[in-house]
Amino acid sequence: MHETPRPGGARVRTRAERLDGLPFTTQHRRLLVGSGVGWALDAMDVGLVSFVMAALAQQWGLGSGELSLLASIGFVGMAVGASLGGLLADRLGRRQVFALTLLVYGLATGASSLAGSVAVLIVLRFVVGLGLGAELPVASTLVAEYAPRRIRGRVVVWLESFWAVGWILAALVGYFVVPASPDGWRWALVIGLVPAVWAVVVRWSLPESVRFLERTGRTEEAEAAVRLFEQARPVAWRGTARSRGRDRGTVDSGAPEPGASALPGADRPSAEAGIWGPALRGRTAALWTVWFCINFAYYGAFTWLPTLLVQQGFTLTRSFGYVLVITLAQLPGYAAAAWLIEVWGRRLTLASFLGGSAASALLFGIASMGTVVQPWQVIASGMALSFFNLGAWGALYAIGPELYPTAVRGTGTGAAAAFGRIASILAPLSVPPLLVLGGEQYDLIVVFAAFGAAFLVAAAAAFALPEQRGKALG
Repeated sequence: MHETPRPGGARVRTRAERLDGLPFTTQHRRLLVGSGVGWALDAMDVGLVSFVMAALAQQWGLGSGELSLLASIGFVGMAVGASLGGLLADRLGRRQVFALTLLVYGLATGASSLAGSVAVLIVLRFVVGLGLGAELPVASTLVAEYAPRRIRGRVVVWLESFWAVGWILAALVGYFVVPASPDGWRWALVIGLVPAVWAVVVRWSLPESVRFLERTGRTEEAEAAVRLFEQARPVAWRGTARSRGRDRGTVDSGAPEPGASALPGADRPSAEAGIWGPALRGRTAALWTVWFCINFAYYGAFTWLPTLLVQQGFTLTRSFGYVLVITLAQLPGYAAAAWLIEVWGRRLTLASFLGGSAASALLFGIASMGTVVQPWQVIASGMALSFFNLGAWGALYAIGPELYPTAVRGTGTGAAAAFGRIASILAPLSVPPLLVLGGEQYDLIVVFAAFGAAFLVAAAAAFALPEQRGKALG
């Protein structure tokens, strides 16, 4: 993305600057929704496992060890998939890999519905994880590379908010389908075939990254993609106060905002030595720490949530109903993060929501302990945990792609996600021993205090990340 001088010495804006200066258009909306639906389907698949676990614990008589393995094996696949997905996205393109991942985990989820044993189900869940893990960092990278600079963080958070839609869908399927019959969990997994169909939509309707096209010498395609967005109709967007006037159909000049570089990547460190080179290792270490801790706490809590509520004496249907209500709080959490990320900035928003997650996790453990559990306390503290935790996820996905230059952006975000998946593997396995450690009276408070501690470590690491609000992507 080099500058092209005009006759007389005037500088022609690069394609990246042209994209950064656009208002939010119908093409941005199309990209956001198209990627977001894939994101929601990913979340639905992950969420369905928690309800399937609770059903199989009763139907197949599975113990905590088998349930932990069933939950963790999918995250093993996600760790491998996240790493491979990022590498492939930097070599084959964002769109191609995005579509492939949807196809892989959609077909594997559908096949899981036919499993006749725990062993077969475990193998298929690993394959599902490969696709799921690769899809998330690739989708966020693609959207971040097209979003206008002044609202890029907000757009990525709205992409991440589709995760809540997927979890709500999973909770609805869990509540209405899974308990309906002995084969209810199988029908729930059949619904997981939908991503395979959506893969076709992604492959043929979404654009490839302009930055990737330029880096691989496909300049004509890059120019066509930019012009497609430039010719699209602007959509009213409720941006930050400093950008509202420009968001209503006026093309930005591309001039940097306060604190932003004048040229794309002018203040960005070199990618020549990779994500662990001297220029990038500090932000990589901090990002990996946040990813590890948030994965440990989130997946440890929400993967086991329906099963833990059943173990507290609630019926399967009532437990699933509580989880559905708790899940609904994810949407306002994303909305709050989407607004604050352009007001407070990425780092403070991420750290604040992680701190709120820590407090909420501790309150949930306290509310769930004892011989008499008050449902309203469980629901209220669970909703607070959903609100803060998913808001933190939104901020994390917004800041990740902004930390790296184009040449290693997919690799950097994918590697961080892959490292985080190690924690998501360990989290479900950690719950049974933590329950034993807490004893019959303090089992859940010990579990959720551990998750709260992980959130606090992540909040501290967030302050080590550079603030990227208003800066151009390199």
